[in-house]
Amino acid sequence: QGQLVESGGGLVQPGGSLSLSCVASRTIFSIAVMGWYRQTAGKQREVVAAVTSRGTTTYADSIKGRFTISRDNTKNTVNLQMNNLKPEDTAVYYCKAQTINNIYWGQGTQVTVSS
Repeated sequence: QGQLVESGGGLVQPGGSLSLSCVASRTIFSIAVMGWYRQTAGKQREVVAAVTSRGTTTYADSIKGRFTISRDNTKNTVNLQMNNLKPEDTAVYYCKAQTINNIYWGQGTQVTVSS
């Protein structure tokens, strides 16, 4: 049984918006730094955004001002709101939970930005 379950993603035109969600088990979510990563074919997985258990956020320079990460502690969920999407945002997006002792990954969800 997966520890992280992602939803959202899909096909959107340039300039459009998408929202990704990731639900974690309660034991992980409460103590984890939650993040979103993305990966395209032939490239390394890269961090997009992250949020600590206290709500401190960090963003990759390439998406600052366009993407927003948030966590809902009542629902054990981390969300990624993506606005003004560009073709270069096309990738498989992965949710990651990092605790002191473990790292967990979601199964990945495809985001395609194309006209």
